[in-house]
Parts: sequence; C-alpha cells; structure tokens
Amino acid sequence: MSPNTLRSAMRLIFTAASFLLFAHLLNAHVGNHPSIHDTVAGILARMSREMSRADLTNLTVAKAESLLTAKEREILSTEHLSFTVNVPVKVSVIRSTNFATEPFWLKTRFQESALIVKVGTNAQFDVWQKEFEAGWVGLGVNSLRGGGNHYFLAIAPKNPADKLVIKDLYAGQATLGTVGVGEKPYTDREEKITSVPPELLGQTLVRTRREWCNHAKLLNVLRFTTHPSSRTPDHVILTWSGDPRTSQSIQWRTHPKVKKGVVAYQKRSAYLRFSPGPLKKVKAQTVPINDTNLLNDPLIHWHTAALTGLEPGTTYVYSVGDGSRSGWTELAEFTTAPEGVEPFSFIYMGDAQNGLDRWGSLVRNAFLRRPDAAFYIMAGDLVNRGAERDDWDSLFHNARGVYDRRQLVPVIGNHECQGGKPAFYLKFFNLPTNGPSTVEAERAYTFEYGNALFVVLDSNLKPETQTRWLERQLSNTQVRWKFVIYHHPLYASEPKREPKALRQAWGPIFDKYHVDLALQGHDHAYLRTYPMKANQRVASPSEGTVYIVSVSGTKMYKQDPRDYTEFGMTNVSTYQVLDIQISGDRLVYRAYDIDGAMRDELVIEKKASSTPASPSAPSVGSAISQ
Repeated sequence: MSPNTLRSAMRLIFTAASFLLFAHLLNAHVGNHPSIHDTVAGILARMSREMSRADLTNLTVAKAESLLTAKEREILSTEHLSFTVNVPVKVSVIRSTNFATEPFWLKTRFQESALIVKVGTNAQFDVWQKEFEAGWVGLGVNSLRGGGNHYFLAIAPKNPADKLVIKDLYAGQATLGTVGVGEKPYTDREEKITSVPPELLGQTLVRTRREWCNHAKLLNVLRFTTHPSSRTPDHVILTWSGDPRTSQSIQWRTHPKVKKGVVAYQKRSAYLRFSPGPLKKVKAQTVPINDTNLLNDPLIHWHTAALTGLEPGTTYVYSVGDGSRSGWTELAEFTTAPEGVEPFSFIYMGDAQNGLDRWGSLVRNAFLRRPDAAFYIMAGDLVNRGAERDDWDSLFHNARGVYDRRQLVPVIGNHECQGGKPAFYLKFFNLPTNGPSTVEAERAYTFEYGNALFVVLDSNLKPETQTRWLERQLSNTQVRWKFVIYHHPLYASEPKREPKALRQAWGPIFDKYHVDLALQGHDHAYLRTYPMKANQRVASPSEGTVYIVSVSGTKMYKQDPRDYTEFGMTNVSTYQVLDIQISGDRLVYRAYDIDGAMRDELVIEKKASSTPASPSAPSVGSAISQ
C-alpha cells in the first residue's frame, strides 16, 4: 500500500470513528431506550403518505390508536417515563380527569382507585394504581391528542418496612420529591399540589414536565391551512418598534418564491397632488418561517420593514411588494402619533382565540363604527394554537382591512406560549425592545402616545422578572394617563381563579403610581371592577385602579359575583373604545357588542375640583366621575 493510500485509509477510519463517537455522545442520555420522538415521527410520516386530507382533519383518538403497529404501541406504552426500584412497589399514576379515555395503556395495565388529587385552584386528577416487582418500571405517553396536564407519580414500597431506592430515572428532566400539599408536581411549572388523600401522603413523588403532554400528539399535527401563501403579499400588519410619532413597522407574508420585500410610501398630502413626487422605498428584512406540519404550505417568507424619520401627526400612504413593477398591494394608510397633547381614541379587546371568522366580523365592525380609533390593543390569546401557523393565518386573514391601516399593540397570552415559548408571536411582530433586561426582548415593552403611557407586561413569566422595570416606567413619566396591559387578570372573572401572586407583585406598584386602567384578558367573561387600591374598593378612580376583563372571541366562561365587581356579563363578545378627550383630562370608556350596542360605560374626569363619588351597588353600564 502506498503512503498516500495509507493516509487516505487512515483518514476514512478516523472520520468514521469520530462520527460514531459523536453519535454516541449525542444519544448518550437515551441509553437503550427506543426513541418516542422517532416513533412518533415515523407514525406521522406514514399518516401523511397514506391518509387523505379529510381523514387527517377528522382524526379521532380511537382512530389514531388503531393506526399503531404492535411495536409502536409497545414503545408508546412503556418508554416515555421509566426507572428502576430495589423492592416491590405500588405505582400510582396521577392523571388529569380531563383525559376520559387516555392514555390508552393505562386502563389495560392499571386499576382505577377512588382517590382524587388536586393541583392549583381547579385542576383535578384521578389515581390509577399497579404493583410492580423490583426492577425496571416503564410507563407510556400522556395522550395521543396532546395538550392538558401531564400525569405525575406517587410510589410506595409494597412492604412499608422496606427502604425504597429509585434509580435510572428517565427522562432526565424528571425529579424525585415527597408527595404532600405545597409540593410542585412539575419541574417546569409553578402550580402546587393543594389536596392529597392520606393514602398518598409521604410517598415518593416523581415530578414530570407539563410540556411532555405533546410528546406523542397525533391529532391536529398534520394540518392544512385554509389561507395558503402566494406571490401576492398578504397578512399586512402594522406595529410599532420605535417612537409612534416618527416610526412605523410593517410586516407581511409571501410565498417563498418571493425572495425580497420593499415598502413604498409617501405623505398622503403629497400623493394627492396632481403631480405627486416619487415614492420613498425601504427594503424589508426577509426571513423564512417553516411549519413542516402544514402539508399544503409549510414554508413562507415573512417580510419586516421599519420606517423611520417620519413626521408626527401625519398620514402616509404605502404599498408593499417585491420591488418589481408588478406584485404590489393596493395603497393603504397609516397615521403617526401626534407630537403634543391631542384628544385621541383607541380600541382594546380581550381574547380572540376561538371563532376567528366571527372575531373578524367584530373587529371590522369596530373599524367601520370608529374609524377615528388610532390603534388596537389585544390583551393576549390572539390565537388558540400559538405554535401552529395555520391559526395565525386565520387571525391575519380575518384582520385584513383593519390591521394594515391601524397599528396593532399585541400582548402575549398563554396560548401564544403553546409548546413553551411564543416563537411565532416573536417572529410575526416587530415590537419595541425597551423592556426589562431580565426577560426576552419584545415580551414586555412600553410606549407613550399623546399624554398616555402604555406598559405591556408578560404575565406568563414570573412577575418579579418585570417588577423593577415596571416601577421605573410608571415613576419616570409625566403623562396624564397610565394604562397597563397584560393577559392574566389581577382580579379574576372566572369563578375558580384567584391570581394572588400577580396581584401581590404588581398591585402595590399600580397603587403607588396610580394606574388608571388595567386592561386584561384570559377569563372569557366581561368584568369591570370598582376602583381598587390595596385590594379594597375605594370611592372613585382618583384613588384607585379600575381593572377590566373582556373577551372578543367565541369561547365563553361563567362568572360569579365578587365583592370587587361593579359590572359583569357573560356570553358576550365585545370591543372597547377608549376616548381621551378635552386635551386629555377626560376619559370615556365604552364596551360594545358585535352589533354595536353599548353594553358598559365609564367616564373618568381628571379635575382637581371634582368631588369623589361614593361607591354604589353593581349596576349595568354605570359611570364614575373623578
């Protein structure tokens, strides 16, 4: 063998050995466990090849289970969570009662008990039990439909005198603890166990991760968007990423065959001349957005352009395209914020989330009835499935003709965080990066418009991550009006919710710096509180904050009367118009239903000579003067 041939052979051997070592290290955490991920990926690949669009759209849990091969069924039944025990044990699978028939392996291997465990304020779990001999114990996936709460475990030795030792706990993010009230059942959530039957107290707790609930999801994974992309730009959305007086962000979608994006714009006053000047052009940043589970439109190009150096209080006309002579959108308009203090109006909505076609009618009706509204606030849960692009396609499609003419101020809700992170939300919206350094950029931000401060918070995160920043924003401003917007309400509308942690963290800051209105979502029933301070009703809005909860979509909750409720209603989708009038000294707040009927009204006047009004009993559409 020649020296060159020998060197080539040695290089091949070294490369192969390096590859094998890398593969070993990459999969070292897996050990001998068959991959749930690979198994599910294989099932989905087979489904995409062999099933029709109608069958995939109408897939049920029972049908999905029937599609599993014997080997797949065994892997999904035993390889999701496992461990070894040194003595015979009784394993209790503590499963969410929302899963009536799942997971499929549970009823064939375990016996249901009469025990009930509660987590948080309203999550209830039943208990399924089975005895195992010393050695390896393997348990299956949470469900085939995904979502909801993942199960967790309680383990006890069959012989109480035995000392239990649990080893080889897999997957690696599971941890051990002791079953008891106040313990966290998940390693990725803050909820705690609130009720445990005596039979389980003191047993070994196996904490799982709530995010594991989607590890074997087969339903609604392979999807078809009803609004696929094309070469023609669509889904045009206006947001702010800079000063609303002098900047404008514009975002839109195209098919990936369109490689670049351009905005052409001009002041409307110049465009209306007989001989308008040339349009200014700004190149967009273009990024691919991929959702491989969208079988008919997996890849799009998302274009974002930031216009700067604009004139305050000025209306501009614009169009978006690819820079060629064709392929431009029709002209639309936007208006920058005024330089000084002027009367203005804006629209606020709670959760859209479900029934986005019906929501589209509501938002277009709001635009037709109040074209003077400067911008739109959405207090979280814009969509139901935040990690699935077809839901965003539906939102943007139904907002056409509105959010390309009026700026959208979005807030992150829990549904935007599907899968653990608001990935699509952060890709779609170009927002201010002036939030706290303790959280990811654009999740919390602030801006001023006229004589009002708007502070957007992310209530999905621990409140202390934003508390110091929040206080700085509220203390370092001279504006007349202060609004805070976030998703999870400090004063709940839904009967079983009591968000004490948020209220304890942020409520005192709202009180200290006198926030006028807190605009919230999450609870799908309308609520307006009395003016509140230090968790107590106060005489007028001059002394406290009014908290609002609204819903703009079709998903509705019940509502119980609370001592802080001044007005509430259920089963009504609304939008709210807030008018700041008379050089900013008077605020008129009104809630309207989809037909334009006014359902609630509140008037606040900031006049030093006004006499505080006494609190009254709950009433429909009451007005409060300051």
